[in-house]
Amino acid sequence: MNAFFRRIEMFGALLLAVIWISPLLFAFWAAFHTTSDAVNFNVAAPWTLDNFRTAWAGAPWLRYFLNTFVLVTVILAGQFVVTTLAGFAFAKVRFPGRDLVFILVLMQLFILPEVLIVENYAMVSRLGLFDTIPGVGMPYMASAFGIFLMRQAFKGVPIELHEAARVEGCGWFGILWRVYVPLARPTYLAYALVSVSTHWNNFLWPLIVTNSPDTRPLTVGLSIFGAPENGVDISVISAATMMSIAPLLVAFLVFQRQFVQAFLRAGIK
Repeated sequence: MNAFFRRIEMFGALLLAVIWISPLLFAFWAAFHTTSDAVNFNVAAPWTLDNFRTAWAGAPWLRYFLNTFVLVTVILAGQFVVTTLAGFAFAKVRFPGRDLVFILVLMQLFILPEVLIVENYAMVSRLGLFDTIPGVGMPYMASAFGIFLMRQAFKGVPIELHEAARVEGCGWFGILWRVYVPLARPTYLAYALVSVSTHWNNFLWPLIVTNSPDTRPLTVGLSIFGAPENGVDISVISAATMMSIAPLLVAFLVFQRQFVQAFLRAGIK
């Protein structure tokens, strides 16, 4: 009976995986075939790279890639600083109201970013950061999820290492930098993958706060490239989509083991 239920679970998981990945598989198929062959699933049709050439010539993709890379890098750097300091404080520093403040921080997880768009837009405009990459990234510098993840990672560090560093004369920042940060590298890597993938794919906020190709990220550029007024070609749009998501797919395939292990450790502690 147990073996039967395990087979049912495996079949259900496989079915869900196929449903989840089917749009990506179709985009991959369409990117290398003409529109008619892609829609009709002509298995004997020849593969071609013409769709990628057409897509590449149709938009300033190099600028979009550069903008997106700079954006996710700026956000990740800010998040590393904020989440490291906050996670260390909540894990190892005792101060009045620590647990209450941590609960208030976690409440951010229950607030959808879309709810804050109007206020964020007003704040970015007041600071003169409209249509700039720092303006796009500023609302995401503090992450409740990142703070929680770092707190869990730091709580798992043996207190003996902390005390040994203090005996050697290290202050709070020295202990953090020499003991906690090196031991939390797998967690940093996992969080980096989550942060980069999230903000690489972010669309609504960059659409609102950017107006020019000089600051426009890939998602906004792809939406403009695939707009109906520019002509809809499924194969060309699929090729552009594959170009946009290729860096994320490669990063996940390379770091998937560290990604899973870090979250398992965070959930156990």
